[in-house]
Amino acid sequence: MKMKLNRRSFIQQSAVVTSGVLLSSFPASLTSCKKEELFKISLAEWSVNNQIFGKAREAGWEKFNDMLHNDFASIEKSATMKNIEFPAYARRLGIDAVEYVNTCFFDKAQNQAYLIDLNKACDDAGVKSLLIMCDAEGMVGAPTREERLQTLENHKKWIDAAAFLGCHSVRVNAGSQGSYEEQKKLAADGLHLLCEYGELANINILVENHGGYSSDGSWLADVMNMTDHPRIGTLPDFANFRVSYDPEIWYDRYQGVEELMPFAKAVSAKSIRFDEEGNEAETDYERMIGIVLDAGYRGYIGIEYEGSELSEEEGIIATKRLLEKVRANYQKS
Repeated sequence: MKMKLNRRSFIQQSAVVTSGVLLSSFPASLTSCKKEELFKISLAEWSVNNQIFGKAREAGWEKFNDMLHNDFASIEKSATMKNIEFPAYARRLGIDAVEYVNTCFFDKAQNQAYLIDLNKACDDAGVKSLLIMCDAEGMVGAPTREERLQTLENHKKWIDAAAFLGCHSVRVNAGSQGSYEEQKKLAADGLHLLCEYGELANINILVENHGGYSSDGSWLADVMNMTDHPRIGTLPDFANFRVSYDPEIWYDRYQGVEELMPFAKAVSAKSIRFDEEGNEAETDYERMIGIVLDAGYRGYIGIEYEGSELSEEEGIIATKRLLEKVRANYQKS
């Protein structure tokens, strides 16, 4: 039986590789000549959600949601990290690209002065903005056309903000209601509306496997084809394949990622816990990265640590180390 990687063993391993982690933050021209990397590594902001939200969620989801929409300043007061500090944080860990989460700066989508400062924070850190993950803005596949149009209106400000920040995409959720087939049609209609607006801003609309039928790879692939727009795409997540909680139903993660990769414009390397060798305990990263590369994908793969056995920073570093190891193995072949 493989032992899990806990904080003590993580720290012991880190002492051995710290120089390598620091070296990775220097430009390649200052290290050694090497082949172009098979993929680059970015950092998803959800990896630091506990630092961003602080104690704001302790009162429960209903209270937090109210604060999110009506009193975001209270959330920031309890934060140990603010969104504008995120680019410098990523750079400190040797990562040169970030993926934002809209709920981490929920009241600032239309605050141009703030967005200018965020662009400057990225420039100062030498970090690029890739995308914004959008939550809490309505159901894309809502049952009525009126509701779907309202969801479009809610997302427009984030599409505009993504364009201002130099992102290539926003990630939305394909939530809906109704039967398996009905939800396909509703989600495709809502996504097409978003894509039409995204086209005006030169921003792609990506859907992540993120619960419900969207965690069914076959269903989401059908929705992509039904949406039928050049701006539509997927953001396959290595682990978000729970289709139902009651009863608990999981879709095969490897099959799901394989089905979603033909549409992928970004990829999320979800990590929860690690074994003693530093491998992700639930996902075979060698196999999963193989699926990603076999699909011809050569873009950024985003670290999204969501575990509790390591701190957020330790989990990010462990995931980065694993991705670098797997990349090196494929680079040799």
